[in-house]
Amino acid sequence: MKLYFELLFTVFLSFNIFAQQSWIRVNQLGYNTGTVKQAVFVTKAGDKPINFELIDVLSDKVVYSSSAISEYGQYACFDNVYRLDFTDLNKTGTYYLRCDETKSVNFKIGTNVYKGAADFLLKYMRQQRCGYNPYLKDSCHTHDGFIVDHPTLDSTHIDVTGGWHDASDYLQYLTTSANATYQMLFAYQQNPGAFGDEYDASGLPGKNGIPDILDEAKWGLDWLVKMNPEYGVMFNQIADDRDHMKFTLPTLDSVDYGKGKAGERPVYLVTGKRQGLAKYKNRTTGVSSSAAKFASAFSLGADLLKNYYPQFAEKVMTKAREAYKYALSDIGTCQTACNKSPYFYEEDNYTDDLELAASQLFNSTKDEYYNTEAVYWGDLEPVTPWMGADSARHYQWYPFVNLGHFNIAKTGNPKFLEFMKRGLTALKKRADNGFLFGVPFIWCSNNLVAAALTQCRLYNELTGSNEFVEMETALRDWLFGVNPWGTCMIVGFPQEDADTPTDPHSALTAAFNMPIDGGLVDGPVYTSIFNRLKGLTLYNGDEYAEFQSDLVVYHDDYGDYSTNEPTMDGTASLTYYLSAMEKTPNNNNYSYSNGGIIRGDKTQKTIYLTFTGDEYSDGGEVIRNLLDEQSIKANFFFTGNFYRNNTELVKSLVANGHYLGAHSDKHLLYCTWEDRDSLLVTKDKFVTDLKANYSEMARCEITKSNAGYFLPPYEWYNNKISKWTSELGLQLVNFTPGTGTNADYTIPSMGERYRTSEYLYTKLMGYETQHTLNGHILIMHIGTHPERTDKFYNKLTDIITNLKTKGYKFEIMDF
Repeated sequence: MKLYFELLFTVFLSFNIFAQQSWIRVNQLGYNTGTVKQAVFVTKAGDKPINFELIDVLSDKVVYSSSAISEYGQYACFDNVYRLDFTDLNKTGTYYLRCDETKSVNFKIGTNVYKGAADFLLKYMRQQRCGYNPYLKDSCHTHDGFIVDHPTLDSTHIDVTGGWHDASDYLQYLTTSANATYQMLFAYQQNPGAFGDEYDASGLPGKNGIPDILDEAKWGLDWLVKMNPEYGVMFNQIADDRDHMKFTLPTLDSVDYGKGKAGERPVYLVTGKRQGLAKYKNRTTGVSSSAAKFASAFSLGADLLKNYYPQFAEKVMTKAREAYKYALSDIGTCQTACNKSPYFYEEDNYTDDLELAASQLFNSTKDEYYNTEAVYWGDLEPVTPWMGADSARHYQWYPFVNLGHFNIAKTGNPKFLEFMKRGLTALKKRADNGFLFGVPFIWCSNNLVAAALTQCRLYNELTGSNEFVEMETALRDWLFGVNPWGTCMIVGFPQEDADTPTDPHSALTAAFNMPIDGGLVDGPVYTSIFNRLKGLTLYNGDEYAEFQSDLVVYHDDYGDYSTNEPTMDGTASLTYYLSAMEKTPNNNNYSYSNGGIIRGDKTQKTIYLTFTGDEYSDGGEVIRNLLDEQSIKANFFFTGNFYRNNTELVKSLVANGHYLGAHSDKHLLYCTWEDRDSLLVTKDKFVTDLKANYSEMARCEITKSNAGYFLPPYEWYNNKISKWTSELGLQLVNFTPGTGTNADYTIPSMGERYRTSEYLYTKLMGYETQHTLNGHILIMHIGTHPERTDKFYNKLTDIITNLKTKGYKFEIMDF
């Protein structure tokens, strides 16, 4: 028995000795080229590492090595935290970090890492819609509601159906909804090119000629109009904490507010007085904070929607002026109402709301009265109080960012730039740890992160100063995995291979297994807060147990409503920053299909003459010599098979300055011809095959750094293939449809599918006459089956000569 326990102890000791003690935290979405790039090495044991390396995933080769390691000491559960700086590396690609024997997960460096990120957040906003819900394709809360706290109209019905559910419950607040509306409008105003049009006004798939973020903001504005039916009549919320009954779908909500199950819900009038229908009441002191939120959203909405909804824009502009006037009639803060519990949004400040409303009205009207008002109110709160604070009550200082300061600073008022700087300086002073994180871990800490990021970016854009760029980088990276838990904070984003919330506090997910992609979760809280909250239970274990500490906790568990519940306003507040990060170097005149570039700039008379090859190479010398004679460069995409069997030809093409790229190793068919969304390869097979392709290219001295485009075999692919390509740091390209030159592989035995060279030439020139070939990726094959004796590449002289006379130039790809 003694021997048994000795052996058991030895096994236990060995397990602990070899258990992982160090981790590398990276931004799992990736890093834009030209920006600060840092990771964090955390350890529970061991000495300071001497250096670190970046390894290219495609080649498995070290591409960067550095000793730029900064030590910060103990933090949270870690004995030591180190920052690794690889800002100097700007080569696009997919990499992993290695420090000592510790490896990071794979991550990207690229020019469009954040492309589509802001639009992704709108998935959650559409899911949160009340009234008609496009995610559920059903309607909810269509009986809302009955008025409460009105001196003469108590229990009277009023139609306020619409808007968004606040979080995973189904309450609706003017406080958060008006802010969310303004934040989305602001995001579009500042970065209109970042937003697409894939959904209609009802939130269903289908373009309607209006950017999706404006559709979503209009949904909010329509509800705000209902909540402010006339001057001096405003409503602050629908329902109360009696809502918290059980996890169910909004369409199945059966809470009884005294009007029967699933009946009308109470609609709270903005009274300027303390409210609460039962034991607990808020501390409301006036109407200013709510009325001013109406005013700012209405004013900016009028500006941005006038080209789409001119009559609506005129209406809400009038309401903006009226709302600001009403905000001055009873100065003070209007808080949300509670009922059976003491929890509510404890907003204490209102001067920031008045400043934003006045500054936005000045932007809209150019009436100097509003500018004077804005400066007056802005002077009263130079810094949003949470910045630099250790703690705060729930939503005590809301909104968490004062965009009024930005509006005034943009007019040239230097004092408000200084106000912005003071807030960021206070935050930076707190960020004295290895994560450079100074945000207090109060409830909804991620909302504070979004606010701080917004102020950092706006300050940088106004001043050009990089004083806060490193802190901004750290805050951004925190949301995407550079945190003690190594997890991202947006549900379902990045979509593949990243650690993202999978068990959020939401009925849709927990009870009905419905994904709620796009929602920004609350974020970590002080352990002291977590320990005193009521009704918290972890139902599915704690996968981050080894990273919890006496300082702070985060749980990906639906039982933790304090850290893992997505919020509508936090999500909306992040749309500005992610849209600002979306670099779009690709010309807007390019054309895309299933994630691949299929045409260059349509305004330029440029053709990208392109040849693919796998099994046959009979036209290689003819094409090479002709291109040399014509003094033009072309693009060649070959399989690994081709590179293996035609090394001398390939090297001569490289020497002549042509572009050579990848076409898969074994010329795989990625998806069925009948259904391109039906994959025939796994991701592992795709990656392994493509790595073999690049390995053969390396033998011919072609590296990924000068071969970043990939043309799929058979010119057939889908969005998933494009995504996998992008994750490897490559850009998928394909031929421009219409000319038919890609049919030069056909042979007579194909019958009606066979295309003669004369037919292809005539169709090409006819297409050019009718449509132009501007930006075309014009594909031919470098070799074809011996049965095809009518080789299309023999028409190349006529093609080039004819197109040159029409003013076209031939170039290698540089999208």
